[in-house]
Amino acid sequence: GGRGSRVARWLAAHGARHVLLLSRRGPAAPGAAELEADLRAQGAGVTVLAGDARDRDALAAAISAVPAGTPLTAVVHAASVVDDGVIDDLTGERFADVADTLVRPAMHLDDLTADRDLDAFVLFSSVAGSVGNPGRATLAAAGSVLEAIAHRRRARELPATVIAWGAWREADGAPGDKRGGTPLPAVHPDLAIAALQQAVTSSAATMTVLDLSQGNILDTLVGVRGNAALRELPAAKDAVERATAARLTTGSATAHLRERLLPLASQDRDALVLDLVRAEAATVLAHQSAADIGPRAEFRDLGFDSLTAVELRNRLSTVTGLRLPATLIFDYPTPTVMAAHLLAELLGEEPDAIAPLPAVAATGDDPIVIVGMACRLPGGVQSPDDLWRLVAGEHDGISPFPADRGWDLATLAAGGADGQGRSACLEGGFLNGIADFDAAFFGISPREAMAMDPQQRHLLETSWEAFESAGIDPQTLAGSPTGVFMGTNGLDYSTLIAQSREDVGALSGTGLASSVISGRLSYTFGLEGPSFTVDTACSSSLVALHSAVAALRAGECSLALAGGVTVMATPVSFTGFSVDGGLSPDGRCKSYSEAADGTSWAEGVGVLVVERQSDAIERGHDILAVVRGTAVNSDGASNGITAPNGPSQQRVIRQALASAGLGYADVDAIEGHGTGTPLGDPIEAQALLATYGRDRETPLLLGSIKSNIGHTQAASGVAGVIKMVQAMRHGMLPRSLHLDQPSTHVDWAMGNIRLLAEPSAWPRVDRPWRAGVSSFGISGTNTHVIIEQAPAPAPAPASSASAATGPVPLPVSAKSGRALDAQIDRLRDWLIEHPEQAPAEVGRSLAERSGFAQRAVLDADGAELARGLAKPRHVAMVFTGQGSQRVGMGRELYARFPVYAAAFDEVCAHLDIDWDGLDDTGNAQPAIFAVEVALFRL
Repeated sequence: GGRGSRVARWLAAHGARHVLLLSRRGPAAPGAAELEADLRAQGAGVTVLAGDARDRDALAAAISAVPAGTPLTAVVHAASVVDDGVIDDLTGERFADVADTLVRPAMHLDDLTADRDLDAFVLFSSVAGSVGNPGRATLAAAGSVLEAIAHRRRARELPATVIAWGAWREADGAPGDKRGGTPLPAVHPDLAIAALQQAVTSSAATMTVLDLSQGNILDTLVGVRGNAALRELPAAKDAVERATAARLTTGSATAHLRERLLPLASQDRDALVLDLVRAEAATVLAHQSAADIGPRAEFRDLGFDSLTAVELRNRLSTVTGLRLPATLIFDYPTPTVMAAHLLAELLGEEPDAIAPLPAVAATGDDPIVIVGMACRLPGGVQSPDDLWRLVAGEHDGISPFPADRGWDLATLAAGGADGQGRSACLEGGFLNGIADFDAAFFGISPREAMAMDPQQRHLLETSWEAFESAGIDPQTLAGSPTGVFMGTNGLDYSTLIAQSREDVGALSGTGLASSVISGRLSYTFGLEGPSFTVDTACSSSLVALHSAVAALRAGECSLALAGGVTVMATPVSFTGFSVDGGLSPDGRCKSYSEAADGTSWAEGVGVLVVERQSDAIERGHDILAVVRGTAVNSDGASNGITAPNGPSQQRVIRQALASAGLGYADVDAIEGHGTGTPLGDPIEAQALLATYGRDRETPLLLGSIKSNIGHTQAASGVAGVIKMVQAMRHGMLPRSLHLDQPSTHVDWAMGNIRLLAEPSAWPRVDRPWRAGVSSFGISGTNTHVIIEQAPAPAPAPASSASAATGPVPLPVSAKSGRALDAQIDRLRDWLIEHPEQAPAEVGRSLAERSGFAQRAVLDADGAELARGLAKPRHVAMVFTGQGSQRVGMGRELYARFPVYAAAFDEVCAHLDIDWDGLDDTGNAQPAIFAVEVALFRL
């Protein structure tokens, strides 16, 4: 073969006295006569034999044919075989065939030459065992056995070298072949022989030689990199000269591509380079079309590993002429992001991905506004609208301990044998479906999802919903300077993972870390603004909002997620507070009430989308409310580390008012912390009376959402914000539950404050409505936020969509068929609940949402919109093969061809149509129409 003949010529050129050539065809093999003549011309003796090296006796006879007086000094087993196949096609026989060609002769040679004093024993193998070429499992297995033979010989102090070769360039200089549809750079034969010479004199038993980089020929010699002696070989010098010449021409590739780009419009430049990246990625992965490469898909999810990542870098380096790092796909993980980087490099511009965001002056001229909200809270609350229905309807979201969490309910009720593990109450505020998570939607494996704290799971889904509520497609935010500020407290899921029999390995490192609660959001959505997790206990979510506001004003981000989450994976919060006597026996927060007897633990998640008001207007985002002022401080040295401090609460309120430029009377209502404890509530109420209660004509209205859903801990502050934003949108303040009479531990006469014992219309004022929201952490960290009614929107221009008549398309999409059905059901339910919505506006909003692979377009007319969705329409098609060529053709097909008739009947049955075939005249029954065109719809 080609490799064997080159090795033979190299041996003869370097002084071999005699060369024995063995192949199955011997002298009859193509090129044998020319090879023999070349070797003799170089002064070597030659013996050419026909023999099957798989046959031990035949091999022994060949070895004995070595001329007398000529010692056997070296053996080179250079046989090769190709038997590509995907795993479904592999059989034991196929592995055996490859082993017979590569392994069996090597074993015979090892046995037959064990007593010979050899200088070299060389076995040729395939790189498939090192890098896993697609379709070459048989070669990989055989190569492993060859390596074992070599190591066994070395253990017996016998020479042995196995070289796993990549492709060799053909003698005519043609590039390498294709393996599994992926082009592999080929090693020049002269350089391969140079590597062989180094290999047989090295101390390594095994070596891999392949071209990893077309831009650096010497780096292809794995295992001998940096070998000075190799650089002195003539073949190596030639290769380096050729590589240098190739690099000198890369500038022309860059110039050529730049000339193509400069005349184009900006969007056309983006499209051209993106198409280039997708096409090269498709080639590397052996896809049929660049369309298989999603522009926003992560290279990791597309199937790239470290080897194919380098190959993509090489191909892009060649076509663009740019010097690109081996870490290219890690630095720019999607085709869109990578294309933007390449375009900037080609045009000599600073890439947007690394350009700093211009700082924005911290002035009051550009307020921070809330443009999106999402939440999941006790009482079945799945959205801000659900929350409003719960509080406005005066519903109680507290429920018994859930039975689906594996909690020992008997011990929680009565305590264990040692009296430990008892809870003072058996109810709280719990999320429904705590274990439900669409891992596949976020590209997360089931094993990784199990290792993830439920807080991460719920935040992923809720953050997606928050973005969409703001009219933002989350898929468009990758690479943007969007910040993430999330609050949490409690990481008890780690206890369950530690006790689990499931092996989640290193996944628990990211699944359980509080830092990853925010980092997971930035990673999943590709957000590159500041990102951190806040844990100040129950004030965490408002501290997170305070941080987001500061970052937006400082220009550190242009958009931000802010919120908090708490999920109770274990009942430790209940048992721990029971010992301290801090739980309400009936599980209700009786905020500011004389009956207050402890808090009620709950869980939840809430997320806000915030940005500068000018950006919201420019981007067309609806403004839900203005974050007018925020402040954070600490209790300092209070009367016990967990004890609240009244003066500190007063200071944080004054700081928030100062940041908002407001006075006490400029705020109408307070969403209080209101945990329902006999100590905490009076301290808070006294601080409110000493601040907001002073110098006002109309009373400050005070309530707390904890009376409805319990204390949702790190999510309590953001839940209060969402409640008050909804209250402003509806112009009404709901009442607090479980409020029999105001606490007598508070001197209510100190100021003008009225508890919301009944629902109240928002006070009439000649300015925007405003509300304060407080959160105080057991950490001692206090925070106060002032939100303001959204400014009146500018009159919207007449929309052609709103005035549209006739069928209205309603596009819906999802990542799976099951999810698509669920989306259609949700849309139907929403439309039934909101009959006032204009169908065309609904369709427009749906068209602006994220688009996924599974899609449906529903249609309805005006008032029939919801009714049309309530009974989905079906489309069925029966194709005749030739098409409907004349009237009546469908009837004739039905009458003459049983296959067509059976298919037609099956469709009718699926659509639940009463169909009895053709009548006596050969016509279809009235229930069927448009049979002639073989396409019908009902």
